[in-house]
Amino acid sequence: MDDGLRRTSRPPEGANAAAHGAEASLSIRASDFELFGLPEQFAVDLARLDAKWKQLQGAAHPDRFATETAAAQRVAMQWAVRINEAYRRLKNPLARAAYLCSLHGVDLEAESNTAMPPAFLMQQMEWRDALSEAATLDAVDALADEVAASRDATLKSLQAQIDGAAHVDWRAVAGTVRGLMFVDRFMSDIDKRVDALS
Repeated sequence: MDDGLRRTSRPPEGANAAAHGAEASLSIRASDFELFGLPEQFAVDLARLDAKWKQLQGAAHPDRFATETAAAQRVAMQWAVRINEAYRRLKNPLARAAYLCSLHGVDLEAESNTAMPPAFLMQQMEWRDALSEAATLDAVDALADEVAASRDATLKSLQAQIDGAAHVDWRAVAGTVRGLMFVDRFMSDIDKRVDALS
């Protein structure tokens, strides 16, 4: 591919050499960060991510390989899927944090570990009560603003946990990510309440 990606399978016959890459160290199994040429950290330059995604997609788009062999077309499709998967993960802060945990060998245990600090659980209960009592769009909007502000503060804390620490406690990071998953689910409940009141 034009962007310097080395394929793990044999390059398609007849394609020009630049289309199969010059960066010998990069394969389809590279990390998302390696694939996009980004440092392995929580903070991501979104403009750089978007620009690199367009470049990678342009190089790997299956239409560019329409006249190649079936094997070459399959490889191009694998790259296109891999690039989109990595892009979505890096673009979303929650998915990015979960991915960083997995890169460091820490499972989020999202399904099996629902333990949360008591203060967090109390906050969730208060929000749920406020949502069930909200009878107007203004009341729901006010709650949505409060939850969004809390989420933003937690994301800043998460960045400090990952990027600002000399030694990252990945288990603690996983706990923060699980908490954010709860918050995101609650934000979905707020959206449903808005729809019901609209």
